[in-house]
Amino acid sequence: MSAPVNEADLVDSSVLATDPNTESDAKSSSRGKLVLRRFLRNKLAVVALAVIVLFYVLAFTYTWYSPWAYDQLDSYATLMPPDGNHWFGTNQIGGDMFAQTLRGLQKSLTIGLLAALFSTGVASIVGAAAGYFGGWTDRISMWVVDLLLILPPFLIISILSPAFRGKTWLILVGLIALFQWMITARIVRGMTLTLREREFVKAAKFMGQPAWRIIAKHIVPNMASLLIIDATINVGVAIITETSLSFFGFGVQSPDVSLGTLISAGSDAVRTFPWLFYIPAGFLVVTVLAVNFAGDGLRDALDPSSSRSRRKERKRVKENAAKTSSPTSSTTAGANA
Repeated sequence: MSAPVNEADLVDSSVLATDPNTESDAKSSSRGKLVLRRFLRNKLAVVALAVIVLFYVLAFTYTWYSPWAYDQLDSYATLMPPDGNHWFGTNQIGGDMFAQTLRGLQKSLTIGLLAALFSTGVASIVGAAAGYFGGWTDRISMWVVDLLLILPPFLIISILSPAFRGKTWLILVGLIALFQWMITARIVRGMTLTLREREFVKAAKFMGQPAWRIIAKHIVPNMASLLIIDATINVGVAIITETSLSFFGFGVQSPDVSLGTLISAGSDAVRTFPWLFYIPAGFLVVTVLAVNFAGDGLRDALDPSSSRSRRKERKRVKENAAKTSSPTSSTTAGANA
């Protein structure tokens, strides 16, 4: 399946095709350069990516410059508004909200990233295996997918979470990832059914390569764009899921904190002590929006046939055409006069 190539990509790729002797070596790097150019043209996605990187840096380095630890209490400053000593204020028991918010951001980002990677990895393995092998492998895999699709994820995780109370938070990552991979697995299966009939896959079979090597080397790499976009989007979904579970007491447990636990603790004091609620909620909203905008930009960069990319390219082509035609029109008008 080939995607239509727009005019801007042809201009970009013409620079990369000047040396035929290095064509095979530069193929992957040229693809990366084209994707990078398309992504950098999307200013909103670039800003969103910068915000995500900034939040990661803040979340994992706040202990270097924060005067308080997230589990340290100041008994002389309870429910104090933001000031020079406590930058985001304090909560009901004197905990520093700046340290707790960045600790919660660290936990939510880590859970979201790991859950997204696990769910996308499972989707690629199950979907590619079902589409390539077919038969009973396909039937059993799709039966499991259909079964998980009809189960309510939030209810199941809420029921299972108390059994793991006090255990490692990585179990929560596994539970979130367990219910995020099914739709992507179906898409991967459909693409695998098409790819397994392509000439390069048949040639690999003819050469005697094992099935899993063909899947890992020839089929999954041809779906890399889909899997990267899916992993990016799943980060935001996993963060929202973790926050919702923690809000209702089924996610990260005390004494640790996440954005969900902080929002839950501050929801009762949203009118009287607004910094307890709005600061962690603001970080959550900005994080999820940044992940979504970065995912949209990555999708447009990897898939030039997407509707948003086509609209931008058509607008840019029209602007260039108007600029080039205006001098010709004025010259013609002068000649007629």
